[in-house]
Amino acid sequence: MTQGCGSGSGSEKLWGGRFASDVDSAMLDFSESTEADSYMIAEDIWGSQGHALMLHDCGIISREHLVEILRWLEIARERFEAGELTLKRDLEDVHMNVESYLREGAGPEAGGRLHTARSRNDQVITDFRMRLRRYLLQIRRAVIVLRGVLLELAASHSEDTMPGFTHTQHAQPITVGFWLAAHAAGLERDEQRLANAFVRTNQCPLGAAALAGTSFPTDRELTAELLGFDGVIFNALDAVQSRDFAIESLAAFSALMTNLSRMAEEIVVFSSPAFGMLEVDDAFATGSSIMPQKKNPCAGELARARTAAVHGRLMELLTLLKALPSGYNRDFQNDKPPVWQACEHVIATLRVMAPMWRSMTLKLERMAELAGAEFASATELANWLVRERNMPFRDCHELVGSLVGRLVAEGLTLDDHQRVAEIVTELGQPISAEQVEGIVDPVEVVRAQKSLGSTNPRQVLACVAQLRCNLEEDASDVEADQQRLDEAYDETMRRVREVLGEA
Repeated sequence: MTQGCGSGSGSEKLWGGRFASDVDSAMLDFSESTEADSYMIAEDIWGSQGHALMLHDCGIISREHLVEILRWLEIARERFEAGELTLKRDLEDVHMNVESYLREGAGPEAGGRLHTARSRNDQVITDFRMRLRRYLLQIRRAVIVLRGVLLELAASHSEDTMPGFTHTQHAQPITVGFWLAAHAAGLERDEQRLANAFVRTNQCPLGAAALAGTSFPTDRELTAELLGFDGVIFNALDAVQSRDFAIESLAAFSALMTNLSRMAEEIVVFSSPAFGMLEVDDAFATGSSIMPQKKNPCAGELARARTAAVHGRLMELLTLLKALPSGYNRDFQNDKPPVWQACEHVIATLRVMAPMWRSMTLKLERMAELAGAEFASATELANWLVRERNMPFRDCHELVGSLVGRLVAEGLTLDDHQRVAEIVTELGQPISAEQVEGIVDPVEVVRAQKSLGSTNPRQVLACVAQLRCNLEEDASDVEADQQRLDEAYDETMRRVREVLGEA
């Protein structure tokens, strides 16, 4: 037989019986999808194996034909895994390539029976879901790794102080662990969104055929089980036309990348000389072609850029789908590239973010120096007056605001304890310099916080402990999802080997 996946010219196209002439070359260039479909070769072969086994179990094809179909699908799988199976663009897509390869090897009598009771419409959406669920598991694992890195750092720095910001202005002293745990908590919700997307992605459309089901007595539940799906999409029309699982996945990716971009932004800003609170390892920075002193946090900058690309892919898919009528439309051919591109962007970003955080130098002395800068401890002084002098908070707010105004005019800060004590006393609340020092010290400010989830070191460690517990549960869920897919694949392959006499 010839190498490759078949010729597919003229009437040899597997849909060519209706047509008297071949496809125009410009039309072929415009309509073929082999590049996007190359992501789904393994899934198309697995899906075809499961479909063939189901057809035989239901008495639709003979044992003899099943043997030939599975034999050549196995050869196709082995050649693909060896990197020897490539898609021919004149066959338009992965489905026609695999089936043409099968028909060349098994012959048209056996090979031509594989497509019984299915259509490219349900076949492509099945492959799409199978490939996307694999990406989702890969991304979920990578998110879990990054969460683990952040939580390890948070536990190590639960008492180290740094400035907290609102409006990009110094707000209140916080701890480094509090800051890192906040990012880990955001990533936990990202994992939840990804897990939910996996649930709705992992539903089987195969057996819906073109849109109306089939008159053959098929067993869609068996096919779903063999292919590792959690269930069957009941309505055949919904099965072939729905792409909301892809929208949901891209939305989850976009939310994740937004969180990663915000983290990257802080890496870029906090590593600048103006802040000097951290330094990116040389392995994740680059220099300048003209300025020899430069060390640029380019990994963080590129993470921001990749985020824009992922957001764009979500909008591309939403726009593609927004006005399509019921049933399959050829527009769906363009639904996969934005998803694959987004997946690759997310994976590439996560692959860099975890080791970048792990190798980063946190400049704790500089962080502590800035923790109380720009009057960041003023809120706690107001709170102290409420507690110790039984004053209304608004009165305390006004008093401390007046204090800050006078200090700014005099070029002083809250670290000028004696002058602070004099001004507060003049404003009607006698206080000593020693008391001021104990109140506005950033270390004492963070220790003074008492509310659940605050920056108090004890609360930070409690938060980290809970986030770690959740992390372990999420990691277990990911592995359970992976195990179900692996077991389904192993069962399919066991049955294939059994049919071929290898078991």
